[in-house]
Amino acid sequence: MKVYDENNVFAKMLKGDIPVNKIYEDEHAIAFADIHPKAPVHLLVIPKGAYTDFSDFTARAGTEEVSGFFRAVGKVAAEQGLAEAGYRLVMNTGRDGGQEVPHLHVHILAGKKLAF
Repeated sequence: MKVYDENNVFAKMLKGDIPVNKIYEDEHAIAFADIHPKAPVHLLVIPKGAYTDFSDFTARAGTEEVSGFFRAVGKVAAEQGLAEAGYRLVMNTGRDGGQEVPHLHVHILAGKKLAF
């Protein structure tokens, strides 16, 4: 099992050490725009709990937390008006999966027709 790094950038955002322009927040998650967007709309949704990646999250998080996090992802997409035209969800896990920050996060990509 990976050890959670309390000094990763998302952990620092959650602690208030780094300011974040939140577009959504509830008891399970926060969402904000990615600072290096890969699409016209590129949002990140992170859980408030200390989880390194998807594997860690699904192994340790409770049912309410898992459900609440994924509901938050859906709410962000809906509140941002992305549902009609469509959007892509990306969740990278681990170094070989392309994960750059060791805190679980979902990318919401939208705003144009996305190539595979």
